[in-house]
Amino acid sequence: MAAGQSPEARVSEQLIQDTAGMFAMLSATVRLHLVWLLSLGERDVGTLAEETGQSMATVSHHLGKLKLAGVVDARRDGRRQVYYVSDVLAQQVVRLAVESNAATLDEAPRRRGRRSANG
Repeated sequence: MAAGQSPEARVSEQLIQDTAGMFAMLSATVRLHLVWLLSLGERDVGTLAEETGQSMATVSHHLGKLKLAGVVDARRDGRRQVYYVSDVLAQQVVRLAVESNAATLDEAPRRRGRRSANG
C-alpha cells in the first residue's frame, strides 16, 4: 500500500474491470434508455420500442445484452415477456446519472445552442 493510502482506496483489478464493464454496457444510448425506463416499472418489448422510438428487433437485441450482463431479467405474462431491472446497483447508477443531468437541463440547451450557432 502506498504511503498515506487509505484501506478503502485499495480495490482489486477485477473489481475495477467489472465496474468498467458495467459502464461499458450502459454507455450505449439505447441500453441506458431501456434501463431508465425499466427503473420506472416493468415493460414489454413493444412498449419499450414505442417509448424509445426503436424497432422491436433493436430493443430485443439490447435487452438480450442487458439480460446476459445480469442487468435486466424477464418474466412471462401470458404470451409476452415482461422485463424489469434485476441489478439494483445498476438501476441506482442510471437513475442518479439521469436525475443529476436533468437538474442542469434548463442551462444545457442554452449552452449548446450558443455553441452550435457560433460554430
